[in-house]
Amino acid sequence: MGVVVAKFGGSSLSEATQFQKVKHIISLDNRRLFIVPSAPGKRNSKDEKVTDMLLKCHELNEKGEDIADVFNKIRERFTSIASDLKLKIDIHGVLNEIEVNIRSGASKMYCASRGEYVNGMLLADYLGYNFFDPAGSILFSDDGNFDSERTNRTVAEKLCSLENAVIPGFYGSKDNGEIQTFSRGGSDISGAIVARALCAEVYENWTDVSGFLMADPRIVENPLEIRELTYRELRELSYMGATVLHEDAIFPVNKAGISTNIRNTNYPEHPGTIIRHVMRTEEAIPKKHVITGIAGKQGFDVITIEKSMMNSEVGFGMRVLQALYEFGISFEHLPTGIDSICVVVDHKNFDLYRNSVIKRIYELVQPDSVNVSENMAIIATVGRGMVRNPGTASRLFTALSEAKINIRMIDQGSSELSILVGINDEDFTKAVKAIYNAFVK
Repeated sequence: MGVVVAKFGGSSLSEATQFQKVKHIISLDNRRLFIVPSAPGKRNSKDEKVTDMLLKCHELNEKGEDIADVFNKIRERFTSIASDLKLKIDIHGVLNEIEVNIRSGASKMYCASRGEYVNGMLLADYLGYNFFDPAGSILFSDDGNFDSERTNRTVAEKLCSLENAVIPGFYGSKDNGEIQTFSRGGSDISGAIVARALCAEVYENWTDVSGFLMADPRIVENPLEIRELTYRELRELSYMGATVLHEDAIFPVNKAGISTNIRNTNYPEHPGTIIRHVMRTEEAIPKKHVITGIAGKQGFDVITIEKSMMNSEVGFGMRVLQALYEFGISFEHLPTGIDSICVVVDHKNFDLYRNSVIKRIYELVQPDSVNVSENMAIIATVGRGMVRNPGTASRLFTALSEAKINIRMIDQGSSELSILVGINDEDFTKAVKAIYNAFVK
């Protein structure tokens, strides 16, 4: 029998009643033997996340200010959960040790990780599971880079000897024992790491939504749900702003060929969204809709470099990108012509070094001209079904034309998994609606 690794987000473990829901969910499937919890999230819109309060404690201590008021709020959150669930754990002792460490100058990452650490101890006590501290098993190099392969071997070796375990998300450690965290939302990554190490049958990611939607519900009213998609489609959608799952959580499970199931803790009977490495033959092409989803981002700049006979100049594009590299700026897209090349960059990153980058481009490639256009949005229309459906691009461009939206950029990969269009920022909402209506309604 295969095991299921289940990760529960901060909203799923924000208070005692949520812990009870989680325990019930786990009891419904005896394969759910390895659980990855986040720190307690908000209980309501006016509440604070525990991780935010822990970081505030670190900030106050760094300034030489007292952390008592903020830490007492953290203490109240955890002690109320322990009390309401009638847990045996010495929660006061655990919290006292953390407070002493923060006052003694513990690192920012240590402070940020303690929400997951304590929540993990509480959940392990409540479930009757083993508690497994990922420090010393989820490994980072001295410069803070995640060591994927060594982690996989270490976690597999240690967890395979346990019948069950609760493994706090979000953090691990360097070889010297110093706590190291992933970026915010990194518990998703921890869950995927554990699933890969255990060769899990499925990785369940429980949150407060019932999976992915075909479009942003803040833009499109009641968009349809995505029941199944591939990791490649998810990668495209995540990159363009779909944020149900931390995008770095894709790689460990995709590499191992393990499916991910996004589920809703508050609506456990809903099947959610399944993300597969490869679709089964009968599901390879969607039956109802050509596209899988629509996602986009605003706030891009386009650097247009023009030079006669550019296409015959070896290394021209490399030198253009070198100018960005020297200032630590990544490029998003790179449409080219015979005598011109356009580099799409994030406005916030580029604007800090705009004049210096343009100067460096002139030094490196001696262009005829360099122009910067601002306020561009990029929308990705994604779907594995597009490759076998002639006229997909035509439908998309017709929809935008009929909505009187000017297209500033078009980019389509050879796999035909997605079509990207650049438009004016001000047309973003209208464009998403137009594309959705053309393909779904």
